[in-house]
Amino acid sequence: MANEAAKPGILVHGPKKPLVERGLAERFDVHVIHSPEELEKLPPAVVDNIRGIAVTGLVKTDAAMLARFPKLEIVASFGVGYDHVDFRYAAAHNIVVTHTPDVLTEEVADTTIGLLIATLREFITADRYVREGKWPQKDYRLSPGSLRDRTVGIVGMGRIGRAIARRVEACGVPIVYHSRNPAPGISYRHYPNLIEMAKDVDTMIAITPGGASTLKMINAEVLKALGPRGVFINVARGSVVDEEALIAALKDGTILAAGLDVFAHEPNVPKEFWTMDNVVLLPHIASASIATRDAMDQLVVDNLLNWFSGQPALTPVAETPFGKRE
Repeated sequence: MANEAAKPGILVHGPKKPLVERGLAERFDVHVIHSPEELEKLPPAVVDNIRGIAVTGLVKTDAAMLARFPKLEIVASFGVGYDHVDFRYAAAHNIVVTHTPDVLTEEVADTTIGLLIATLREFITADRYVREGKWPQKDYRLSPGSLRDRTVGIVGMGRIGRAIARRVEACGVPIVYHSRNPAPGISYRHYPNLIEMAKDVDTMIAITPGGASTLKMINAEVLKALGPRGVFINVARGSVVDEEALIAALKDGTILAAGLDVFAHEPNVPKEFWTMDNVVLLPHIASASIATRDAMDQLVVDNLLNWFSGQPALTPVAETPFGKRE
């Protein structure tokens, strides 16, 4: 029992992740919870020994939660986005926050291109057309959307944005992008103003981080600038879009179509989207292959293993670039 007590305590919080739990079991004293109610029931002795948290999904990890654990050193979060973790509190209290970039980059970029083409060429609607037995009566209509003669504007030019751009470029389609600052080493035209980019393109792909700085940045004004040929693809966060404005734009023809992998209040999707033929809906699956999710799980584990072995965390977020444990 003394040996068990000497192990650093790790709280695994969120959706069940067997690979994470198995990967941590030998090295740490692991406590698994799936809800805020379970968090409240943790014994004081367990709380006092928690030195790391593995966040396995988009679980709210705010200052109040982090403050419960006086010995907390590291929060290893699953996913590339980390707006659900209060990284500002963490930085102020010397707690390193990690995420899982790179290992999901190519998968998300693949999904983005699939979603773009499926939206433009109406693949989901055409699939239903065949399944409903309509083809023998009449050929499916010519799709008004096409990747030909388009210009794609990417909102965000980080790792995934660049991977998406490579794929779009391979399709022979011009690319421009919007971000706060020009991305180093990128030759595509940079637009510091999102509205100006929207006016100059007819296809917009959002792959920017979530959080307060990007909240509802894709609004009615942006959609109007995108125009009636406009296609909007979101593989970022649901929070970056004003969903009410998007629904209205799809209904009244302000834009042509949308492909959405993320929503503001997941897993609850506005019912207005359900009956629209000009929107493709995915249940946040951009990185959801077994191979990629396993790699993301393993990176959560490896960040914790490295940190408690006296090495720097492998993938700290920019706000907590802390080195080795003191």
